[in-house]
Amino acid sequence: MSDIVVDRISKRYRIPRRREPFWALRGVSFEVGRGEALGVVGANGSGKTTLIRLLCGITTPTEGEVRLDGRLSGLVDVGAGFHPDLTGRENIFLNGAILGMSHREIERKIGSIVEFSGIGPFQHLPVKKYSSGMYVRLGFAIAVHLDADILLLDEVLAVGDIEFQARCFDRIGQLRGSGKTIVLVSHDLAAIERLCDRALLLAHGEVTRNGDPRAIIEAYQEESYRALPDPARGSTAQRPIVAARLTFEGHDGGPARTGDPLTCRLAYEANRALGDVVFTVSFNWPSGYLCTEISSGAGANLEAGAGEVEFTIPLLVMQRGLYSVDVAISRGGERLDWRPRCSLLRVDPGRIIAGDFYQDHRCQIRQHSTGAGANVRHSDSSVTRCN
Repeated sequence: MSDIVVDRISKRYRIPRRREPFWALRGVSFEVGRGEALGVVGANGSGKTTLIRLLCGITTPTEGEVRLDGRLSGLVDVGAGFHPDLTGRENIFLNGAILGMSHREIERKIGSIVEFSGIGPFQHLPVKKYSSGMYVRLGFAIAVHLDADILLLDEVLAVGDIEFQARCFDRIGQLRGSGKTIVLVSHDLAAIERLCDRALLLAHGEVTRNGDPRAIIEAYQEESYRALPDPARGSTAQRPIVAARLTFEGHDGGPARTGDPLTCRLAYEANRALGDVVFTVSFNWPSGYLCTEISSGAGANLEAGAGEVEFTIPLLVMQRGLYSVDVAISRGGERLDWRPRCSLLRVDPGRIIAGDFYQDHRCQIRQHSTGAGANVRHSDSSVTRCN
């Protein structure tokens, strides 16, 4: 049984001084089963928020149909339903009533709502004095306290400190466990992977992929990386040395896998003889932050012409995922060539791990007894969580 059925919906907007209409969504169809958590990802302008607004009934589709089976609670626009001159406590009653909660139900839950949102000391202040984070925390707290069958959330996990985000994750986990249907729109790809059973990828108002969250996220990352401009593009004639090609080879010529060896080969072209040259290959998280890097170490003396640097990684510790790769060639702190996001490294699942890295190690257990001696057990594989 499906709680949400989206049947070939399209949404058209007319923009002043523009002849052609703008289609925010075109022919979108999918279903969300009862108790399922669906994530929606895509670039800005792909139609994610329009989709959520159609599901909430804020706007209607130009074509197609949306069918919902169950009571709906949604958090789409920051502060929607709040009156700026009313206090936080008063707005709980106002917003709760808009969402369909009775006065008695709100009275019963208001203590929990205030505690969850963290606005306790400020509940008697007008919300116009709240920060945007306080707005969203209060709105989220009200929405998740509604006894709804379907919960729609648009970018609410991006606001708040670590403690509040942890409470959000826990609360959404509780709702999933109780059989609620959830649709989550977010740029927080880790949250999509952690919380959702399935994901949709939207691009230019159309569903381009629908399936396993991790596979969808990796496809989205790859498309996003390919679309980024390369600031290093342009004439290479004036550079003393340029990176020409980067390749990766896993164990026995296969793909890169967690826990397996990896070989990285960087081809270069030196336009003249150079001394003290250092080659660096950096691997970045999907967020863009540096994960790790490998370097040739001490500076090398190079002759003019083509050459290749080979890096050997005996055991790849990185978690499964898609990493963008930067290449830098430098000398004495001077960057001779820099290629940001010049390649992608896809790491497939290998050894089972928890956390961010696989930590290779040995384990030895010694049991001391009063008998003839100690019983010693050895283990060469284990699971270690690295934070």
